[in-house]
Amino acid sequence: MTVKTLTAIFHREEDMYIAQCPEIGTVSQGVTIEDALANLKEATELYLEEFPIKDIERPMLTTFEVAVNA
Repeated sequence: MTVKTLTAIFHREEDMYIAQCPEIGTVSQGVTIEDALANLKEATELYLEEFPIKDIERPMLTTFEVAVNA
């Protein structure tokens, strides 16, 4: 068994947290961030059982600012 480190991105939609793994494309949700992460981990493990991958390309992440007229 090999262990891979993947990325989880979270955002809030109404009363749920949405978790996404950009390297694999899996998405899940939960009432808390911890629930969303646990569900994402399970979904990703199940996906990789069916569709194994050898190399994972890490996404580049940064932030930027935009002007907004409020």
